[in-house]
Amino acid sequence: MRILLSNDDGYFAPGLQALAEALAPLGEVTVVAPERDRSGASNSLTLDRPLTVRRSHLGYQYVNGTPTDCVHLAVTGLLEHLPDIVVSGINHGANMGDDTIYSGTVAAATEGFLLGVPAIAMSLANHHAGNYATAGRVAADLVRRIMSHPPAAPFLLNVNVPDLPHDQLAGTEVTRLGKRHKAEGVVRTTNPRGQTVYWVGAAGMAADAGPGTDFHAVANSRVSITPLQMDLTHFGQIDTVRTWIGA
Repeated sequence: MRILLSNDDGYFAPGLQALAEALAPLGEVTVVAPERDRSGASNSLTLDRPLTVRRSHLGYQYVNGTPTDCVHLAVTGLLEHLPDIVVSGINHGANMGDDTIYSGTVAAATEGFLLGVPAIAMSLANHHAGNYATAGRVAADLVRRIMSHPPAAPFLLNVNVPDLPHDQLAGTEVTRLGKRHKAEGVVRTTNPRGQTVYWVGAAGMAADAGPGTDFHAVANSRVSITPLQMDLTHFGQIDTVRTWIGA
């Protein structure tokens, strides 16, 4: 099995190395990741300048672009063979609910999916993440299951792993995305030159976090696996919009 790894925390991130080590026994692992932290890059492609690819001391290839750039380059020509699966992560922190819209980790996996390759986004659900080995074991087990039951069509899975030792996990749950409250306001401050600058505010707390959601599963020490899709059409509003334009 040919496994393509990427992330949004950069090629030097401990989560990426843990993922590479966990998946190495399962096949041929290739890493193409950003040269620096690109958290929050979402599905952006770099179209205003050329990209360069370099190789680190670990053999990882790194790109001066976004997570989406990395997977797009890899799948559309950088690699000699199409990967069998794309795995992105292990992200330093959760990607649940609305996070998936902004997440570079999810975006890297999404690009693989959009290019016809099954893909998984792996996140360790704690910003003080320490148990990367746990998430690595979860990823390896999931890839083994996929190898034994190959999918009929490409899929996109968003996986969040509680930041616990593996033997303290309470199982795995297939979930839906929850939803957060409105994000906190921007933080206004002054830089050393006396200019007003702004920091984007923190994400809101969980609002829709009941049973069945990714938030609920992780809060109860269970691995959350959410199948995602990319059709953003709001079918419930099609008739309403038609009335606006007289169609």
